[in-house]
Amino acid sequence: MDVNVAAAAACAIAGLGVGLTASIAFRWSEREQARGRSGKTGRTNRSAAPEPDQEPALPPGVDTVLSVLRSCAIVLGEGDEVVKASSAAYAMGLVRGGKVAVDPMLSLARSTRRDGEIRQIELELTRPGASARTAEPLAVSVRVAPLGSRLVLVLVEDRTERRRIEAIRRDFVANVSHELKTPVGALSLLSEAVADASDDPEAVQRFAGRMQVEATRLASLVQEIIDLSRVQDDQLKVDPEPVAVDELIAEAIDRCRQTAAAKQIVIAAGGTTDLYLVGNRGQLAAALGNLVENAVNYSPPRTRVAIATRRISSAAALGEADGELIEISVTDQGIGISEKDRERIFERFYRVDPARSRLTGGTGLGLSIVKHVAASHRGTVSVWSVEGQGSTFTLRLPAGQAPVEDPENHAATTLPAPEARS
Repeated sequence: MDVNVAAAAACAIAGLGVGLTASIAFRWSEREQARGRSGKTGRTNRSAAPEPDQEPALPPGVDTVLSVLRSCAIVLGEGDEVVKASSAAYAMGLVRGGKVAVDPMLSLARSTRRDGEIRQIELELTRPGASARTAEPLAVSVRVAPLGSRLVLVLVEDRTERRRIEAIRRDFVANVSHELKTPVGALSLLSEAVADASDDPEAVQRFAGRMQVEATRLASLVQEIIDLSRVQDDQLKVDPEPVAVDELIAEAIDRCRQTAAAKQIVIAAGGTTDLYLVGNRGQLAAALGNLVENAVNYSPPRTRVAIATRRISSAAALGEADGELIEISVTDQGIGISEKDRERIFERFYRVDPARSRLTGGTGLGLSIVKHVAASHRGTVSVWSVEGQGSTFTLRLPAGQAPVEDPENHAATTLPAPEARS
């Protein structure tokens, strides 16, 4: 009995040892096979696995799309780091040191990352390197949208110029309404006065004279609005023709002759003669006439207005390689223009001295017309002025050529106009 128990115990111990040995061998074999497989593919697996701090990649095609957008583009990662930003974003100061430098934009991006909703906001930003007090702010529209599951796209559009144009349009409508209302209201009151004074010929004559003044002022305003509407897009819409500068000057002087004589103002013209421009004669005459008329109206009695002409190189005036310009300058000895007013002098309805403009019948559109006429003829207009000493307005326009008479047809033909400069 004891022998049988001992034999059974020995067999059990032997079986347990064999089982343990087989189990260890099986596990060792599996480990070796796994090690072999990892040795063959371990390098590939390591390269495929993303590193914890690796920068998230942009979805396919996004980089190409962002490069052609007109808006500034910024792509933010999970930690608000800048993954991608256009050069315009850096130029506008939106990105500094790899971070978004505008707090409202950053807050908007965080909100979009949190709930996935597209958001938009209008902001006013300080121009890079400019003073927040004196410089015109940048008006931008910011739109934020999720880009995949980890990125946020920020698009910023500069709307400063659009907002400025909208403000000018609103001011123009308001000013036109006001300017038209004044003479129309005056005519209405004067007509009532004439009716009430029908038995007083002297009063009727006086009121009728005032009605003529207001009617002339109204007609002048309407005509200048029409002229401005024709040139405000800075494009020459008619076939250009050679225009003699001497004729333009003579017409401008004749236009102001009576006003100048009443104030004993001498209008003198000098400089190079026989110069020609190429363009619309009516528009050029209106531009130069406005400059001379302003010089006479804003000059004190017994002073002098000078008109000078010369031919100059466009390289010296505009920094261009070739071509010639005709320079026409109108100088007065008037009240002058302050530095603050010089920045706005060519705006519609802007007046340096509103009280004097009312007395002279000025509409505030003359210099704006001059600016647009110069632009439509590929030229420029500038002003130099000192308060109390006078002003000089200078038109620079591309030079043209005189018409050449055809001996066979006894008709005037013209040489080709100079090519438009880009």
